[in-house]
Amino acid sequence: MDFKIITLGCKLNSCESAAIAESFLADGFERAADGERADVYIINSCAVTSTAVAKVRHELSVCRRENADGVTVLCGCFPQSYPEEAGLNADADIVTGNADKGRLPELVRTFMRGRVKTVKIAPLTREFDESASAPDEDRTRAFIKVEDGCDRFCSYCIIPTARGRVRSLAPDKITEQAKQCVEHGHKEIVLTGINLGCYGQELGLTLADAVNAAAKSGVERIRLSSLEPEMLTDEEIERLKAVKTLCPHFHLSLQSGSDTVLKRMNRKYDTAQYRHVADKLRGAFPGCSITTDIIVGFPGETDEEFLETVDFAREIGFAKIHVFPYSLRKGTIAAVMKQVQPSIRTDRVKMLTAAAKELELKFCDSQCGSVQSVLIEKPQSAQYSHGFTERYLPVRIYGEPMERHTLVKVKIMGSRDGYCTGVVI
Repeated sequence: MDFKIITLGCKLNSCESAAIAESFLADGFERAADGERADVYIINSCAVTSTAVAKVRHELSVCRRENADGVTVLCGCFPQSYPEEAGLNADADIVTGNADKGRLPELVRTFMRGRVKTVKIAPLTREFDESASAPDEDRTRAFIKVEDGCDRFCSYCIIPTARGRVRSLAPDKITEQAKQCVEHGHKEIVLTGINLGCYGQELGLTLADAVNAAAKSGVERIRLSSLEPEMLTDEEIERLKAVKTLCPHFHLSLQSGSDTVLKRMNRKYDTAQYRHVADKLRGAFPGCSITTDIIVGFPGETDEEFLETVDFAREIGFAKIHVFPYSLRKGTIAAVMKQVQPSIRTDRVKMLTAAAKELELKFCDSQCGSVQSVLIEKPQSAQYSHGFTERYLPVRIYGEPMERHTLVKVKIMGSRDGYCTGVVI
């Protein structure tokens, strides 16, 4: 019997899908070939937005059309967040949350004996489930899940319900997984988590301990996924500075540049603290890139508050901004607040996206003439090689294609819409 995994959502799900694949292979299943139908379909779901849930339903329908007799498994954040909705309304044979991802082969075999729909959504524990996570090595950069869960309870976010409380992978396990990635040819490792900056708080450790553990593998580049600004103290930034292989790129979550909106969001910082952290990072990592996420149209957001966000984004000078319209999630505090009209949200998304594009082009222009290390990605064109600098700047190098996983020194010669061009030196 063969299986196929459809992964939706964040990089944590990708790491967990890697572990799910390992468990099915160890149990005697085989991977379905690309383009071929499977006997078992696993949809590893996301629930962070209404769009994410719509994608889950779409993928379930696709799987049913591809093989009406196949076994469909729905697992992950959607069932964990909305167990009744997922259990009753989702067209899946097996429905489970985030706690039982390591038991999916067993659940599939049990289902096949009686063909009785199974809904098993167990509560999450405070233990980091090592069996449910493995390095995601499908990309040029390998991803290692080092933290799960969140204790912050932002008013718009369902993640604490979907993922539970903070729990962390032990440092020796981080080193072990990082060494595995290096042995498989990876030059860069990305440490990821639901709230990465909270790594180790239940172990008496901090994020710097996770970075140092990864560095013991000898990997040439370490990158961090999204960070909450209030977790980056001056002391922590100094500890991170000491790790020479850490990439000078920080995805520092903002969500809003208005202090009043941040308060309604129940974020744990204000713009003054965010500004301080950005300044400290730039002092410790000269020329570093700072990227971010911003939610537009949060409940009650006025025109003035939105413009405060635009102005603050320009002040910080982000290298890239991911702009998201607010998405109402049942079960959150923000769901019962006064909502902003969809048409207003749409207009504001367009306005902030335009400002973000200006900032991105400005950052790309500022890199021209510099010499940077570029990690070559999977080939995308016969005309050029594509890769990313340590600052996560996309670069195209025209000429003879270079091998994936190669690190090359490149002089940045120019910038275009969303990327730079360079030559190897």
